[in-house]
Amino acid sequence: MRLFAAVLPPEDAADELAEVVGRLKRLPGADGLRWTGRPGWHFTLAFYGEVAQEVVPDLSDRLERAARRSAAFPLAMAGGGQFGHGRALWAGAGTGVEPLRLLADRAEAAARKAGVPMGEHRRYKAHLTVARSRDTVDTRPYVDVLRAFAGRTWTVTELVLVRSNLPASGVPGEQPRYEAVARWPLADAG
Repeated sequence: MRLFAAVLPPEDAADELAEVVGRLKRLPGADGLRWTGRPGWHFTLAFYGEVAQEVVPDLSDRLERAARRSAAFPLAMAGGGQFGHGRALWAGAGTGVEPLRLLADRAEAAARKAGVPMGEHRRYKAHLTVARSRDTVDTRPYVDVLRAFAGRTWTVTELVLVRSNLPASGVPGEQPRYEAVARWPLADAG
């Protein structure tokens, strides 16, 4: 199954981002982007790809330990940018970047110890993807709006293992479906 570890924003934080994304969708050329649906908004901590069913219990045990070793922390969405010469637009994190990075490192280490091939380690870049494009897009107007974005602060209280179900219908614009496979509370997450 195709898995990743993530932090999911609460509804009210997602509401704030939805307002900004609504403005982005009204900009010229926005219909040429594939907008990530609100159910797909998450901060990926570690992407695991296809994980064999027999590995999932060990991975889950290790992620649970990583969660117990990580204190709950404040996080706020803020700013944004683009990756891949305009192929992805994202909202960033303001408050809470360092604890989020530590949780990402622990989620990656958990996978490595469980035998999930992780490839080369790269420094974590906190982001939540809001749109993608197959082609290079001039993202300057979108990035200008995202850079001004500053959401409220919330407390991250859990680590979530998410299954990604890729579109199979071939219908243009169909979004992946995400389902939480497991959730573990962070330390002191009351």
